[in-house]
Amino acid sequence: MNEYEVETVELLTKIGERIRQLRKSRGLKLQDLAQKTGFTKSYLSQIENSKREPPISTLAKIAYVLEADVTYLISGEMRPPETTSLTFVRKGEGRAHYGPFGEKGFHYESVAHNKPDRLMDAYLITVGPEFPPKAFSHQGQEFVYVIEGVQEFFYDGKTYYFNPGDSFFFNSDKPHYSRTVGQRTGKVLMVFAMRKADQRGDLLPLNRID
Repeated sequence: MNEYEVETVELLTKIGERIRQLRKSRGLKLQDLAQKTGFTKSYLSQIENSKREPPISTLAKIAYVLEADVTYLISGEMRPPETTSLTFVRKGEGRAHYGPFGEKGFHYESVAHNKPDRLMDAYLITVGPEFPPKAFSHQGQEFVYVIEGVQEFFYDGKTYYFNPGDSFFFNSDKPHYSRTVGQRTGKVLMVFAMRKADQRGDLLPLNRID
């Protein structure tokens, strides 16, 4: 393996270990976590054992159920809980993650990490010139606003092109990925919905977020 592949394996191993530790500290079995997130037990087991490369949206859902922050799952960085209903991130204060999970050339900057009980997550993403190794497909919905560069977006077997100022909203359970075409660096704002938990901690359907 090259250096980048070694770093990816190390990152996935640490993420899996943190998920397992959090799950056990919450007194949850894999089946419990599967019921609360909507993912299968086998899929979660593969993530914990660093055999699958989960997208950030998947990690965000797992973190939400485990009452943690996705930043902790990725970096191990802990932050004190917030008590205010208003949080904000100043320019330059976003949490940066470079190309996790095989997404070489992609840079994620979390701009919603200060809100621990959030029902959505938001990232400024620098989009590389190559498609990720494989398409993403996961529960939820995503909204994307193109800030810079032309985006070639593949969704459910079709290809679309979006220019700066364009936006698109889609159900993310269909295969999808994107790349930047042309000479300019691509940058987008991506927001995806988190599911709301009921009193038992189970996740409600997206259309019941209120």
